Amino acid sequence: MSTSERFDCHYCKDSLLGKKYIMKEDTQYCTKCYENLFANCCEGCSSPINCNSKDLSYKDRHWHEQCFQCAKCSRSLVDKAFAAKDDLLLCTECYAHDYSSKCSTCKKTIMPGSRKMEYKGNSWHETCFLCHRCQQPIGTKSFIPKDSGYFCVACFEKQFAYQCCACKKVGTSLCDFLYTLTYQDKPWHRECFVCIGCRKQLSGQRFTTRENYPYCLECFSNLYAKKCVGCTKPITSESRIVLMFSFTLTPLIQFSCLYLHVFKYCQKNLVTISH
Repeated sequence: MSTSERFDCHYCKDSLLGKKYIMKEDTQYCTKCYENLFANCCEGCSSPINCNSKDLSYKDRHWHEQCFQCAKCSRSLVDKAFAAKDDLLLCTECYAHDYSSKCSTCKKTIMPGSRKMEYKGNSWHETCFLCHRCQQPIGTKSFIPKDSGYFCVACFEKQFAYQCCACKKVGTSLCDFLYTLTYQDKPWHRECFVCIGCRKQLSGQRFTTRENYPYCLECFSNLYAKKCVGCTKPITSESRIVLMFSFTLTPLIQFSCLYLHVFKYCQKNLVTISH
């Protein structure tokens, strides 16, 4: 640079030759002008952060190095983990003591930055959230609450889940529970509880049993009910019957004990006996 050329502060025009200066956007400033124009104000002491100080920043807020402290205990936060609460910076110990959740199992504070498990307003350390049966950490795996405990799916199925008598599949969810029924103290899926004869679903229907097998009324009548000697139709529990005892009209004609419909008119059943 020739002596005829000047190298001045862009703002105050004082010469910068032989002096300390700061460049901003390709423009030079003396330190005094730079601090007045551009220096950030410290959140701690409200003084400008000059060129000879470190400028520590967090979310567009700035501090002197010596002012970057925990708002409660005043310990330095430089190069340490910290947490923010309502615009206050706190060391992890103070934040944990005042604001962190307590583990529902060990009752100790869950420190900021550690992994926390939450369910229905309760919190646990990851290593404290255990299956009630196998005592293994559940972590992010699926689990099922039961009474006051929590179970991994495998343990819940072993201890509590029902097994359908027909398909042998295990049910665990509330939806599964709502679509089951109990017969002879055993669980069945509704769609699995069917007539042994025609395979029609019996849920919500009248049925009967024979040798512990369920039958719809129609199949049971067709297979096992006594037949009317007149119309040959099955006589169900809803039919009225009359019992005719054996008697002799002639030596060649005998009638055995017969079950006959009374109100279902069958012409073949009408027998007139003359005395």
